[in-house]
Amino acid sequence: MSFSTVSALSPLDGRYAAKLAALRPLMSEQGYMHRRVQVEVAWFIALSDCGFAEFKPLTGGARKYLLGLVSHFSEADALAIKDIEKTTNHDVKAVEYWIKSKFEARPELLAAAEFVHFACTSEDINNTSHALQIQAAREKVMLPAIDGLIAKLREMAHQFAGVSMLSRTHGQTASPTTVGKEIANVAVRLSKARAQIASVQLLGKMNGAVGNYNAHLAAWPDFDWEAFSRKVIETPAPLGLGLSFQPYSIQIEPHDYMAELFDAVARTNTILIDFSRDIWGYVSLGYFKQRLKKGEIGSSTMPHKVNPIDFENAEGNLGLANAMLRHLSEKLPISRWQRDLTDSTVLRNIGVAFGYATLAYASLATGLGKLELNEEALAEDLDASWEVLAEPIQTVMRRFGVQGAYEQLKEVTRGKTVTAEALHGLIRSLDIPEAEKERLLAMTPASYTGKAAELASRI
Repeated sequence: MSFSTVSALSPLDGRYAAKLAALRPLMSEQGYMHRRVQVEVAWFIALSDCGFAEFKPLTGGARKYLLGLVSHFSEADALAIKDIEKTTNHDVKAVEYWIKSKFEARPELLAAAEFVHFACTSEDINNTSHALQIQAAREKVMLPAIDGLIAKLREMAHQFAGVSMLSRTHGQTASPTTVGKEIANVAVRLSKARAQIASVQLLGKMNGAVGNYNAHLAAWPDFDWEAFSRKVIETPAPLGLGLSFQPYSIQIEPHDYMAELFDAVARTNTILIDFSRDIWGYVSLGYFKQRLKKGEIGSSTMPHKVNPIDFENAEGNLGLANAMLRHLSEKLPISRWQRDLTDSTVLRNIGVAFGYATLAYASLATGLGKLELNEEALAEDLDASWEVLAEPIQTVMRRFGVQGAYEQLKEVTRGKTVTAEALHGLIRSLDIPEAEKERLLAMTPASYTGKAAELASRI
């Protein structure tokens, strides 16, 4: 059976393949190999500059060639490494052998070939490669997608800042708000969550088999290997890795930063699940309509239906992402003694977790782009809910010392259909200043929105 989008086991590489084209080169196995080559090359070039008599500084031509192995890394290169792995049964060693194979016909590099992967354990290459993959996915895919959602929400918050809407607490009518203010709430939450994702430092270690530079010092006892390792890790690409240095580790980098990052992404996703469900509800209430797309079908038997599928798709995929992200954050910081391999297979699924999240962000962006506000439905809902003015009336009554204000309004409104006339009759009978009566009489459910419009406009 040949592999295609319809034979793919995962919908990320099948049904949704086109939507994840930006993430695939970064988080696939090819992307992993690419970063391994980058790490090996950076380490190799840096070693040549250490002043060791046995490894002279590389010429400019050799450096350019080596960096070209990274910048021009292709699917064919990845497949060549996989072919070597069939013999080695070790993926990192296959990368080392592939790099060395590229030294043929280049005497300068061939003479220094044993300095490829020098003093490194596989995890020195793997942990830094994973960090580089995550760095690229965060900066090129995840954060831009979240930024797009924040920008759209901010635009909607401003656009609908003054459009009144009936609130619902416990599913029951409550003090009015505005559409813009409710969207602003989400935009502010999402902005804070985005900042948490962006602030997580991505760490790397290159300190040998159990984190003590044992092999390094065996070769050159007087060399400052820790400072060298820090320099390679922290120097910006292409000559370094552009990560943050992890000074303490067992064989593996502890993965605590990964847990922090994945938890931050999961919290962001939870905010968006909450939002997706709210928008779904508002579509159900008729507050929002959805623009029709010619040829689309909402139901195989009910021609009238226009389903909120984008928000349902987002909710489902955000849930899948969070299930994986939470397992990653709980499992990865745990390793038996100096290392076990349970992290290795789990780490290969970071791209899957990011994939479901990215897919959900795209669905939300599409869904938000289809929404049209139904102001008529909003106005009708408000006009049928005069009982919400019980709150301001009893609050003013209490201001002027009217005894039993809350209880009086409760008697008039609780569980009843309340009309404007009934409320106005009550207001006129109150023993409060005439100016206050006139202010209350002028109030409508649509006008009773407090600072909502101002709050929505200033984000």
